[in-house]
Amino acid sequence: MKIIVLIKQVPETTDVRIDPETNTLIREGVASVINPFDMYAIEEALRLKERIEGAKVVVVSMGPPQAIDVLKEALSMGCDEAVLLSDRKFAGSDTWATSYTLSQAIKKIGDYSIIFCGKQASDGDTAQVGPGVSTHLDIPQVTYVKKIEEIDENKAKVERMTEEGYDIIETPLPVVLTVVKEINEPRLPSLKGKMRAKKAEIPVWGAEDIGCDEDKIGLDGSPTRVLKIFTPPQREGGRILAGEPNEMAKELAGLLKDVIIG
Repeated sequence: MKIIVLIKQVPETTDVRIDPETNTLIREGVASVINPFDMYAIEEALRLKERIEGAKVVVVSMGPPQAIDVLKEALSMGCDEAVLLSDRKFAGSDTWATSYTLSQAIKKIGDYSIIFCGKQASDGDTAQVGPGVSTHLDIPQVTYVKKIEEIDENKAKVERMTEEGYDIIETPLPVVLTVVKEINEPRLPSLKGKMRAKKAEIPVWGAEDIGCDEDKIGLDGSPTRVLKIFTPPQREGGRILAGEPNEMAKELAGLLKDVIIG
C-alpha cells in the first residue's frame, strides 16, 4: 500500500509578511515550520505503515526551495520518500491552483491508496486543498477524520468529527482523508531518522515534470484573488447600562431601534 501525505511549510505565527503588489504571503527567507495539522497527517500515515506489511509513505510539499527543510523533517519522523514541487510558475497559486498542481504530482507518483492532509493550513485556514485534490483526482474524500477504525486493500472505515459528535463512514480506496488533532499525538524524530534525512536527496519537480496545464497554475491560473489586506480598526468603547432590569431592557430596546431603523 502506498500512502501519500501532503504537507505545507507555513510561516511561524510571529513572522508573517505580505507582498504589497500581489497580496500573497512572502515565503522566501521567512522562518517556517510544518503546518501543525500536517504533523497529525504524517503521524497517522506512519501508524498505518506500521500496521500494514509492505506499506510505504511518500510525503509531498509545494513551495519554494527552502521547503526541503520540512520534507526532511518528515523523513526524519519515518516517511520513506519525499518530493518537492517548486517552480516560479507555481507562485501565487490559490487553493484551486494548488490542489490542481498537487494532484498532477500525485498522478505521477501513482499507485496510491490513501492521501492524508491536515484539516487546514495555519496561514490560510481555508480547509480547501484536500477536498480540491479529491476533486481533481475524482476520488472520494472524508474530512475531519478523528479515527481510522478499519482498513484493508479496498476500503476504510473512519470516524469523522462533527459539531454534534461523530459519523462512521465507510469509503472505497483510493481516498483523500483530512485529519484533526484528536486523531493522534505526533512522534518526535529519532536520531537515526535525523541522520538518514540529512543525507537524503529529495527530487524537485517543476510544472513540466508533472505535466501541468500552465493556464491552471500560479497567480494567472487562480480563479480567486486577494484584492486588499488591511488591519480592522480598533473597536470604540462600549456603553454600560445601569439601573433596574426593566429600565435597562427598555433603554436597550430603544438603542437597538435607533441603530436598526436609524
